[in-house]
Amino acid sequence: MVTINSIKRGIVLDHIKAGHGVKIFNYLGLDKADFTVALIMNAPSVKLGKKDIIKIENVINIDYTVLGLIDPNITIDIIDGECIKEKIKLKLPERVENVIKCKNPRCVTAMEKYVPHVFTLFNESKGEYKCQYCDEIYTLLEV
Repeated sequence: MVTINSIKRGIVLDHIKAGHGVKIFNYLGLDKADFTVALIMNAPSVKLGKKDIIKIENVINIDYTVLGLIDPNITIDIIDGECIKEKIKLKLPERVENVIKCKNPRCVTAMEKYVPHVFTLFNESKGEYKCQYCDEIYTLLEV
């Protein structure tokens, strides 16, 4: 039996939509980590019903923009000395670069490989992003 203790110094990703924890775990490359990492799935949650949690016993650099794109409701707790030193609430990023790929064959990004794929938030409530070059709209479900 494995016990999941509190972490002394590191990061806790909380309020992850149930089922998205594995996607984030893999995106962060935590399956290759040589430090303690816990992925807790389907934990009971008052706000969400069920949620996933990732506990990382280490300080690592995380791209909050991509995490906000995957799940804007994530809360990030920075832990030091077993206490929460900082709490970060994510949201949908206003602009993303080279995260979403434009699939429009007439877009300049399809013809010119050096041009970055730049998308801006078009409709926050629907999670829609618009390509800066061709105005193609993508929802987060398509990403």
